[in-house]
Amino acid sequence: MCGIIGIISSEPVAPRLVDALKRLEYRGYDSAGVATVDGGRLARRRAEGKLINLEKVLAADPLPGTVGIGHTRWATHGVPNETNAHPHFVDGVAVVHNGIIENFAELKAALVADGSEFASQTDTEVVAHLLAKHRRAGLPARDAMRAMLGEVRGAYALAVIFEDDPETILAARNGPPLAVGEGTGEMFLGSDAIALSPFTDSVRYLEDGDWAVLSRGSATIFDAKGEEVARPLRRSVGKAFYVDKGNHRHFMQKEIYEQPEVIGHTLGAYVDLTTGRSRVPVGQDLSFSNVRRIAISACGTGFYAGLMGRYFFERYARIACDLDVASEFRYRESPLDDVDLALFVSQSGETADTLASLRYAKEQGLATAAVVNVQESTIARESRYVLPTLAGPEIGVASTKAFTCQLTALAALSVRAGVERGVLDGAAELELTRALAEAPRLVNEALKLEDAVEKLARDMATHRHALFLGRGFSFPIALEGALKLKELSYIHAEGYAAGELKHGPIALIDETMPVVVIAPHDRVFEKTVSNMQEVAARGGKIVLVTDASGAAAKAVGAHSTIVLPDMPEIVAPIAYAVILQMLAYHTAVQMGTDVDQPRNLAKSVTVE
Repeated sequence: MCGIIGIISSEPVAPRLVDALKRLEYRGYDSAGVATVDGGRLARRRAEGKLINLEKVLAADPLPGTVGIGHTRWATHGVPNETNAHPHFVDGVAVVHNGIIENFAELKAALVADGSEFASQTDTEVVAHLLAKHRRAGLPARDAMRAMLGEVRGAYALAVIFEDDPETILAARNGPPLAVGEGTGEMFLGSDAIALSPFTDSVRYLEDGDWAVLSRGSATIFDAKGEEVARPLRRSVGKAFYVDKGNHRHFMQKEIYEQPEVIGHTLGAYVDLTTGRSRVPVGQDLSFSNVRRIAISACGTGFYAGLMGRYFFERYARIACDLDVASEFRYRESPLDDVDLALFVSQSGETADTLASLRYAKEQGLATAAVVNVQESTIARESRYVLPTLAGPEIGVASTKAFTCQLTALAALSVRAGVERGVLDGAAELELTRALAEAPRLVNEALKLEDAVEKLARDMATHRHALFLGRGFSFPIALEGALKLKELSYIHAEGYAAGELKHGPIALIDETMPVVVIAPHDRVFEKTVSNMQEVAARGGKIVLVTDASGAAAKAVGAHSTIVLPDMPEIVAPIAYAVILQMLAYHTAVQMGTDVDQPRNLAKSVTVE
């Protein structure tokens, strides 16, 4: 995850910007930079690699100024180098940015046609050019900011300073978090309270759609409609804890809301978002061109990510896949003669059964690859190929952002495999990668449905059993949704392929049984509706999770309906998973269970 910091002070800010960025290193990055405005002049220092390189640059060439912004960058659009490092400058405007500007290509084309010259490969530079264009047209800084926000589409957190407005920082949030900190004669901006903790414990969190104007003594916050709003002042515990909950009640809720940002960073490792071409992560020489069969193994939520990966690889790359629960893989003694790659999925990289399966596969002479969130873990170290999920630290025991990042990585890898095997041509690849690039925004749209999901959870909390149904790409998500509900709320829940309903589970259906149906309007939608009719005929309480087209087309009534935007099939599992995470979370909150540390569970299972 990228990190943002901004400071307005009466003292030089560059050293404090770097100090704050150090507290954001846990989020991961590959370049860093700071910019200040001093005497009506913008200046910046940037460096590829770790912050120590930036410190060396600043030691050799100090940066004056009492107002400034800083950034640590995970590369998404463009390679990790100094040119692509933030802040980006255009005609007296400096910008730092977390997230993905989805429509950057069309905006860039229009700007270039209008005479703009781009210095980097990043999507962020589009923001700087748009702001500069509006300033040249005579708009004040605030009006230029509002105009720009009306033009960009995607998930973003932004901090902006202007050469001709040296006492102000402008900020905006749509997805990735931003916190405003208040000091004595100073104001601060950061990606989280951790970055601000050396300076203040008085923090206001921007909400989605908010944008803010920071001056030396105050912060004015506006909502998406441009109306001034008041956000509550909170006392941060950032000084006491390495990672805090921000303005969220639990770590799990915070991690659910981090998903637009971390999905974007994970996607950047597997797709060149500038060209739309898929790739394997930097430093890995993995090729799928001659892979006949993949053996996938994982535990728990990772297993359901692996099942989704099986769907992806078989659909988009035409590679046959075996899937095993890791605790059974090595005992099943399956013949592995035609397996060319063993793929292991783990958040922690320390799961004992998955590690044992990895070692068994290596003993059988298989090439091994790990989709893993902790790149220094044992599973990562012992695998031939490391395929990272850039979810950052996940504190809640029930996996959320790690799961959706696993789905993102596996989906992008399947596209790369399809290209290498000649299954997908360039046009098909571009269509799929553009669809995946929409994932951060679509997840953000799913998060906006939290109030409706919370209302549904209040009813779910009155039941002791639940069924989850899905077909095709929705089947693994149904399994994961049931697992989340039972993990957090201790309600007995089971996930089934919708077509299996009549082969047993239908015996459980009555008016007291909630049945959650995951049914985007895809190629199997009509068949899923038929299963819904079977539930309705027996009085079951249908909870339908669908899209706008599905809500319009369904031919059977539902007790409750959650409607997401229409979206491409490859990205739907990622967005729909978020709805089920929120359902499990709010049901558990209603029931008073320990959301972050459910009973009997551990974050990383390191014994068999």
